[in-house]
Amino acid sequence: MSADAWLTAATLLVMLAALASDRVAPAAVVLGATFSLLLLDVIDADAAFAGFSNPAPITVAALYVLARGAQKTALLSALTTRLLGRGDGRSSLVRLLGPTAAASAVFNNTPLVAMLIPDVQAWCRARQLPASRYLLPLSYATILGGIVTVLGTSTNLIVSGLLQARTGEPLGIFEITPIGAPVALVGLVVLVVAAPLLVPDRLSAPEQAEAESRQFVMDMEVVPGGPLDGCTVSDAGLRELEGVFLVSIDRGGQLVSPVSPDRRIDEGDVLTFVGKVDQVVDLQRIRGLRSTEEKHLIALDSPRQAFYEAVVGRSSPLVGKTVREAEFRGRYQAAVLAVHRAGQRIDAKLGDVRLRHGDTLLLVAGPDFRRNWGDRHDFLLVARLGAEPAHATAKAPIVGAITAAIVVLAALDVLPILEGALLGAAALVALRVLTFTEARDAVDLDVVLLIGGAFGLGAAMERSGLAGEIADRLIGLFDGFGTVGIAFGVVLATAVLTELVTNNAAAVVMFPIALAVAGPAGVDPRTMAIAVGVAASASFVTPIGYQTNTMVYGPGGYRFGDYVRVGLPVSLAALGTITAVVALTG
Repeated sequence: MSADAWLTAATLLVMLAALASDRVAPAAVVLGATFSLLLLDVIDADAAFAGFSNPAPITVAALYVLARGAQKTALLSALTTRLLGRGDGRSSLVRLLGPTAAASAVFNNTPLVAMLIPDVQAWCRARQLPASRYLLPLSYATILGGIVTVLGTSTNLIVSGLLQARTGEPLGIFEITPIGAPVALVGLVVLVVAAPLLVPDRLSAPEQAEAESRQFVMDMEVVPGGPLDGCTVSDAGLRELEGVFLVSIDRGGQLVSPVSPDRRIDEGDVLTFVGKVDQVVDLQRIRGLRSTEEKHLIALDSPRQAFYEAVVGRSSPLVGKTVREAEFRGRYQAAVLAVHRAGQRIDAKLGDVRLRHGDTLLLVAGPDFRRNWGDRHDFLLVARLGAEPAHATAKAPIVGAITAAIVVLAALDVLPILEGALLGAAALVALRVLTFTEARDAVDLDVVLLIGGAFGLGAAMERSGLAGEIADRLIGLFDGFGTVGIAFGVVLATAVLTELVTNNAAAVVMFPIALAVAGPAGVDPRTMAIAVGVAASASFVTPIGYQTNTMVYGPGGYRFGDYVRVGLPVSLAALGTITAVVALTG
């Protein structure tokens, strides 16, 4: 390989490692890699910044605005209860997943899932069913629906933009459908058959309550002169709390753990409890204890305060900071009562818990918290606990009509997707469905910057010869299996990469390799590029490969292994279908 190829390979490896570590925002990592290749003279400025003149980032931004309009007007939320019906088995799953996948073909799936999670939880609560039966399949269905049209995911639009930069022709709105639709159909069938058998009842099985219920941590202070001041832990009744465990006592900076039943508690002691969300909230009612956040909580039972769940986003400024360092109350006007990290018990002082992408926070805040922060990128999800399902507003039909118009005009080649999406976003503001500020805040700038910066990586792989080198090795490895083997090699490599990093980064890295492989494999380059886009979105095996998987991680009480158990059959079915369709139609 050339020196430029080695430099590109080294830069990509560092980038992938940084993305997999999840310690830095993806956009910063990708832009850093692109700038490094520019400084190393592997690519010039035109190639490095070509992505920002490509239609893909702007189209993605406009579609985020459209999805925010659907979310604000509860366009789909009002249908959730009707779709789920009265059953609690496969029939309800089918009625939920089919329409959800169809909606995801035209709406960005991240706000779609954010819109539906509280409604599914409310429906499950009313029937005393575990939400885990439905939330993970919901995420998977939106992923499958997103690969049916170019509008479905930002990954599809990246591939379209890369093709336009390479050939001058972007993807048509339904050009991806011949590959995406069979994959979505097969995936949904596997999901409906497998999910009831493989998805665990994380919140309802009594014998698994301690091990598998969502574990939150909360700090409570002993009230001076209160009924518990001077009592032992046993006499205070703190050893017999159902679903809640006293894990440590902080006395003037000295930590006592484990806590024995005869340990005396005195005024000012801070007791750290761990347990299920509802029981942790009930600690507020124990006489003699008060939350360490009580001075910030006024009349918790009044209409002016409410409990919320908020899932920390990948690009959130909270990632890597403790609650104390983040100055949470000043920034968000909310108090963190508890932290949940799926699959782990957090035995630490609340203020010292260093937050990670995917952590679920139990908050208390004013009634406007969800409206103020629900569409920001600090949180993937903000859901009010115990809230009733949303009802469609009077402006919901406007959003539906604009979306339908964009799809029809793009399908008939009357208006390109970029112009249609921009006109749709502008129409939502002009018709006062959204304010300009709401439209601006709806755009996930991290994704837009990632897309813009990623084009330079593809250019570096092509110009340095690295894409050709990797393609030659893939062909040598799978050539004995013909077109099917080569196509499977590309698809498998893309799928593995997307589970380790992000779907968008995986698509950018694999795109030039796919085009280099297409000719020797006898496959149309556009077909191979589409296969990469679909495979990059087919992330089912981990909670970090795709944002919607992360969003349901905490609310569903899932563990990492649940994604492997449920997602592996769906992933294998999707990869097999992609390979078969490419081999047949390529």
